[in-house]
Amino acid sequence: MLPREINPDVFTKPKIHSKGKLSDFIQKTFKHFNANTLNLATQAYIELLKHDGKMFLSMAGAMSTAEIGITLAEMIRKDKVHGISCTGANLEEDIFMLVAHDEYLSLPNYRDLSKQDEQKLFNKHINRVTDVGIPEAAAMRPVEDLIMNLWKDSAQPKFPHEYLYELLLSGKLEKFYQIDPKNSWMLAAAEKDLPIVVPGWEDSTLGNVFAASVSLGQVACSQVKGGIEYMIMLADWYKSISAKHDIGFFQIGGGIAGDFSICVVPLLMQDMKNTDTPLWSYFCQICDGTTSYGGYSAAPPEEKITWGKIGPKTPSFVIESDASICIPLIFGQILGW
Repeated sequence: MLPREINPDVFTKPKIHSKGKLSDFIQKTFKHFNANTLNLATQAYIELLKHDGKMFLSMAGAMSTAEIGITLAEMIRKDKVHGISCTGANLEEDIFMLVAHDEYLSLPNYRDLSKQDEQKLFNKHINRVTDVGIPEAAAMRPVEDLIMNLWKDSAQPKFPHEYLYELLLSGKLEKFYQIDPKNSWMLAAAEKDLPIVVPGWEDSTLGNVFAASVSLGQVACSQVKGGIEYMIMLADWYKSISAKHDIGFFQIGGGIAGDFSICVVPLLMQDMKNTDTPLWSYFCQICDGTTSYGGYSAAPPEEKITWGKIGPKTPSFVIESDASICIPLIFGQILGW
């Protein structure tokens, strides 16, 4: 195993572990600035896995809408990702994409849309995410109808992701599939029963539907577990896994998906008095935000040292770029493409 903290100088000239045409190209051309950081972070990720380490992924933004499943599903299947924290939107949007991909609108000239154009999209029940138009009827309604039955009929409370795992594994959505299911990261996660935490799930389409259903008296609020239960679950997972393995933290974007899950270490150390809890053994963040005014999303790794999340010698990387560009390059190298 890797030591709990590593001098980052070890990675200034990384061992090259990845093989494949993509990896060869990156080794030849990604020499400086963000490109070099991407390369260093990737090789350190691979080094962690080589020493039997585990990687925890946090995912903010609209990465499922950006079809991260094309690479992330394979990362899950190949045991390159061992736990995930994501927004409710990312959780559900992978499934929306799975069942309605062909109905989505491509809007490459979205910057030219007028307010009137946006209203027309709304009138057609098309929800825009940058250059993608998500069709409500095709993407959301089939999932809503089926998940509602699971909420009502469950004999015990479950987490949001557990209900979606149950739905995916039931096969009831298969007739709606419009992409190759191997590109659904949620389906890959369900098949492995991958640990997932979804802080702030209420801030999502299905979370809104559940809240409305509770308000209308259609389902009991207690049927879906929430954030406190998720944090307890994550603490139990981290304590168990870190007893035998180093655990890295790979953060896409920031927000609640990142801050919620990375806080499990100080929670265990400071609040539960488990002072021998190891720090995160690796940290990488992809974010194009600007560090300023108390924001979390673009806060540098150094700030996390003061909160007891990582240490001065933890290998830490910040790639100041677009995750939709960086993730295929990083995951592709790790997969040997």
